[in-house]
Amino acid sequence: MQLPRGFLQDLIYATYQNKDLFRTVFLPVLLGIQGKMRQYSLDGDQFLQHLSLLAELCDLQCSLSKERPISNLIVSEKTLFVPDLISTGHGRELQKLSFLGPFLDLSVYAEDTTKVVEKFFSSKTLTQEDTQLASQSLRHRLWFARVEQFKIVHAMLVNSDTREAMLDYLALALKVNHKKSALQVDENTVSGDGFLQNILCVLQMLCVKVKLDKVDPYFPNHPKADIDMKQETRLKCSSQEVVDWIKKLESTEGFQWQGLKFPTRCYFLTLHCHHLSLLPLCRRYRRQLRAIRELNQMAGEIENEEHLWRNLPQIAARNRELLERWKSHSRRLEKSKVCSDTALMDPDFLRRCVQFYNSLVTFLIRIVSPSQGPAVPLPTEVPMAWAVLPEYYIDDLADFLLFCLQYQPVVLDEVTPDLVSMLVLLVCNSNYFSNPYLVAKLVEIMFVVNPSVQPKAEKLHEMIVTHPLSDSLAPALMKFYIDVESTGAQSEFYDKFSIRYHISVIFKGLWQNPVHMQATVNESNSGKQFVRFVNMLMNDTTFLLDESLDSLKKINEIQSAMENKEEWRKLAWDVQRNQERALATEERQCRSYLTLARETVDLMLYLTKYTKHGFLRPELADRLAAMLNFNLQQLCGSKCKNLKVNNPLKYGWDPKELLDQLTDIYLHLDSDVFLQAIANDERSYRKELFDDAITRMTKAVIKTQSKIAQFQDLAEKVEKILVQKMKREVDYSDAPDEFRDPLMDTLMIDPVVLPPSGKIMDRPIILRHLLNSSTDPFNRQPLTEDMLQPAIDLKLKISRWMQEKQTS
Repeated sequence: MQLPRGFLQDLIYATYQNKDLFRTVFLPVLLGIQGKMRQYSLDGDQFLQHLSLLAELCDLQCSLSKERPISNLIVSEKTLFVPDLISTGHGRELQKLSFLGPFLDLSVYAEDTTKVVEKFFSSKTLTQEDTQLASQSLRHRLWFARVEQFKIVHAMLVNSDTREAMLDYLALALKVNHKKSALQVDENTVSGDGFLQNILCVLQMLCVKVKLDKVDPYFPNHPKADIDMKQETRLKCSSQEVVDWIKKLESTEGFQWQGLKFPTRCYFLTLHCHHLSLLPLCRRYRRQLRAIRELNQMAGEIENEEHLWRNLPQIAARNRELLERWKSHSRRLEKSKVCSDTALMDPDFLRRCVQFYNSLVTFLIRIVSPSQGPAVPLPTEVPMAWAVLPEYYIDDLADFLLFCLQYQPVVLDEVTPDLVSMLVLLVCNSNYFSNPYLVAKLVEIMFVVNPSVQPKAEKLHEMIVTHPLSDSLAPALMKFYIDVESTGAQSEFYDKFSIRYHISVIFKGLWQNPVHMQATVNESNSGKQFVRFVNMLMNDTTFLLDESLDSLKKINEIQSAMENKEEWRKLAWDVQRNQERALATEERQCRSYLTLARETVDLMLYLTKYTKHGFLRPELADRLAAMLNFNLQQLCGSKCKNLKVNNPLKYGWDPKELLDQLTDIYLHLDSDVFLQAIANDERSYRKELFDDAITRMTKAVIKTQSKIAQFQDLAEKVEKILVQKMKREVDYSDAPDEFRDPLMDTLMIDPVVLPPSGKIMDRPIILRHLLNSSTDPFNRQPLTEDMLQPAIDLKLKISRWMQEKQTS
């Protein structure tokens, strides 16, 4: 029935002063609207009228008192507004039983309701264009619904009698859904994705007018904060340190906690809602894509092998059942993904999230550097206001940026200079985090925005490279390259390679900029950090090339066996299957190792060209020469045929390119020190090896004739040094034990005392050890190069003994 225009407004004015009469008239009206909303979803537009009606009723105010009677009535009915929660699934219960639940419950997600997916995305003849049109239509409906939802909440917030109750409701909606952020969630105990995303959108709209200088940075640790942070991991302190800091703060003369003001409560509720809604949605979207890909891959593998099992009744029956199950599951996931594409991947929604995170980084910069703004370096002492913040503030920001870079990079056009400042600032001050994996995520963002990885993020990459603070990036990345050697995690050994791969790609991008190239050169001149960085770089190159070449040899063995058709057919089906699986495993590992190895060798290639003196330190030169000689032997020695595989580019394997790079590194380091180091390598160096490399480079035209001539000249100089060395070589094998290094059992030339243990070692050997571990190798106590004490008397004794041996 259509009511006359203004009828409800007049009725409210006529009855609101008589509370009993007003309740008798309008409570059934409200319950009727709510009941209708329970029946509707986004598959139709019936919800529009009732949602708009409630928004209009909540906003009606009396002309004299300015109070909003309908808003007051809703809140006054406590069992209606927020009923007592009785089950363990408080999140789901609040969504279903609270008065506002049905109005906030409009969703397109297939996990929330099947009505939308059945109407819009179930047709077998659905085209991509049809899907896009349906998604666009649903997005318009969602936006209209969220605007009306905002009007309802806003009306109850501007109404002084209901403001606190409305804020408490929003806070309760987040509290009862705290498990939503967990990796494994019982969906029956938490609210639906659509419900929380709608609340997030309403909070984002409320935050638009919040001024950051009105937001209390201490609020997350306020005794009356809306969200309990006691169980949260902090950025740079333990839970006990948080307790001690709060006690110290409260005992400080003149300090008192600020009152619970709307801007502060609204801002932190919005921040926490991103944690409980946006980030879980992003994680689930990734899981959906991975599951679809894996199901299709498994189905494809079985279908491709049908000729092997179709005549085996039991196996055939099982495989056909698996195929049907996997394909059915994949179809369900595809429909679910289309729904997520509509709601989560909406560019307008993601842009609003970017805008909020822009404000967050501005807010965080004020905390981490309150007096001077973004500047490098930050104070050595980490401010406690920063240290006590929850880790997820930065973790969520990084995860969201990585998600957008992968799936919707266009929305990052909204990124502000402050966000770039924060990114550079934190990477350059990794000591402001307890968790190195947080810094690794920020580094990963810099990696992904590289045009070679994500071309659509070129603008963001340019903002980072040209940022005034980015002069410190190269030294900071070197330091972090070293720091990730030990992260404390069980997976640290393999994690470090992924992180260092990201750093290597970032370096390549920075190297194109003269400012950053000079910063790297300057860092190489400063000494110890660069030497440790080079040491780690050599360790990684050695390991990754070893693993890559080992995988290639195993691939060669299996492929050779498979090419012998006669013998291969004799093998049982399960044996063939195991061999094929082994081949697939080795191929995955080989691709991974070669990808990492290529970037590491690339990094070494251009660093040796411009900063070669750092590679020629006494503690590094011999190891570097031995590593290069060993890998040259792998490429050019008698067993190099074992590295031949079918379709080598499939794995990123280009032996000619690797030979070119390795020989370039030799040429970059050409010097008396390096030539001597090559000659010192008794394990791999052979004149014939260099001759073979020259022959291969000439035959395959890997290098120009002038470069080959330079390499030949280097090889001849090494051979001369080796001949001279052999002529003057003296047998020191009978040296007394006190003259021998206790670890390597070689004659010491420059003995030094290790203060923690009192032991004596040869300086080059202990320096090599310290590059990997700053400890005394005999008792694991802290030890640095500065602590080493020359053993002068012993050095003189060794020198005299050597002279006697030479003259005898």
